[in-house]
Amino acid sequence: MDMEPLQREFYTDSALEVAPKLLGHWLVRREKSRFLGGPIVEVEAYLENDPACHASAGKTARNSALWGPPGFGYVYFIYGMHYCFNAVCLPAGRAEAVLIRAIEPDLNPEIMREHRPRANFANLTNGPAKLCAALAITRRLDGTDLCRADSEVFLAKNLELDRFLAGRGPVEATPRIGISQAVEHPWRFILRRSPFLSRAVASRSRKPG
Repeated sequence: MDMEPLQREFYTDSALEVAPKLLGHWLVRREKSRFLGGPIVEVEAYLENDPACHASAGKTARNSALWGPPGFGYVYFIYGMHYCFNAVCLPAGRAEAVLIRAIEPDLNPEIMREHRPRANFANLTNGPAKLCAALAITRRLDGTDLCRADSEVFLAKNLELDRFLAGRGPVEATPRIGISQAVEHPWRFILRRSPFLSRAVASRSRKPG
């Protein structure tokens, strides 16, 4: 399978700028000789000086990948049972990331269902923990270079991005969900018409910009 990873420069801006630009591009998991994944339809930005960002407590062994360089993966474990996958942004030494909240399960969904055998298709990858389970993403992949096609997980260009966005858009911004701090910021970005969003669109949603 020939897919071109997004380049390092894509991630050097703030997560608030990178997050909506990731919509429609592909999250790809290489598992042995197989590729799993699909286009990204929901993300959240976590910023410097953001109390909801893991960097707010300072650099630790657990969050060290969050501090760069950009274009690497940050995988964390939550609630003692779930993993979440993020793309790191900004130059090394600063700490921002985009949480990938949902994808459409287009690449080998039957294998993803082997990883989540009790999930029906509509709920296979419509949440950050669900997609990590479906793609077998764990802390072992923390710090993976997302800009290399030979990595076990990478983010790839959608060569039909405009058409995909036209079919799933518009892009809208809503408050982030599943957090208890800084909940007022509209830093969750979605493709409104995707059937794989983790939560229905709130009435407060708006177009970004």
